[in-house]
Amino acid sequence: MNNIITCVDSSAYADDVCNAGIWAAKKLNKTILFLHAIEKVNTPVVENLSGSIGLGAHSSLLKEMSLLDEQRSKIALTVGNEMLEQASKLATDNGCSSVEKTQRHSDITEAICDLEADARFIVLGRSGENHGKNFKALGSHIEQIIRHVNTPVLIANKGFTEPENFMLAYDGRETADTAVKRIIEGGLLHNLTCHLVTVNNKQSAIAEKFEQTKKLLIESGFNVKASFLEGNIYDALMDYKTENKIEMLVMGAFSRSKIAQVFLGSNTLKMMEKTNLPMVILR
Repeated sequence: MNNIITCVDSSAYADDVCNAGIWAAKKLNKTILFLHAIEKVNTPVVENLSGSIGLGAHSSLLKEMSLLDEQRSKIALTVGNEMLEQASKLATDNGCSSVEKTQRHSDITEAICDLEADARFIVLGRSGENHGKNFKALGSHIEQIIRHVNTPVLIANKGFTEPENFMLAYDGRETADTAVKRIIEGGLLHNLTCHLVTVNNKQSAIAEKFEQTKKLLIESGFNVKASFLEGNIYDALMDYKTENKIEMLVMGAFSRSKIAQVFLGSNTLKMMEKTNLPMVILR
């Protein structure tokens, strides 16, 4: 798995996604693969106007629409190539030794799935080009991609900078243990301070598992700050994030637990819209 797939488009997050991809590629010493997907735009169907303007005029309009579609496709290709060239230059200028780029005519989720077999990480912006500069908007593609891939996903925030710490919300369940394993084996989060936190949810043996996880991370070389919190799960985690100046959030994807749902589940929008932090999602 050699590629850091970095998805570029014309959104307000384009530079931040590139910077996040560059950081990951350099940290892991992997190839950064810039991906631009040209998604099909559905052109409205022209109504049958032959009764009012004549069949000949109707045929002429259809031909004109076809020509416009061709022009639109050529422009999209040109713009996409320019974005990929600029992203590649940025990566080279910032010390990436291996840079590749590709452009696909497909949905972004489909394009990523096609390339996933050789992917180490997938880097996305939290919203796409259709959201303009609405930094609170969450792109619908994010949940689709996370549900379809097994590769870790890094969601870049606005103003992305290299983090020095991360917060891992641990709930003692299988998905959390898998996330811990992937953190240890993955390499991207090494040398960052790990804030390991959990919220008392009356789950049996959570305290013991929490201490075991803390010990495992320390033995694996992490500087760990462990905290056992009380209170409402969402409020406790968000208060801790603010008070300890957390720079990145890390979570296992789609657990049924209440802690996981704060990050990825029914409360995804709530968390994302209230937190301008990069996030790593681990499957």
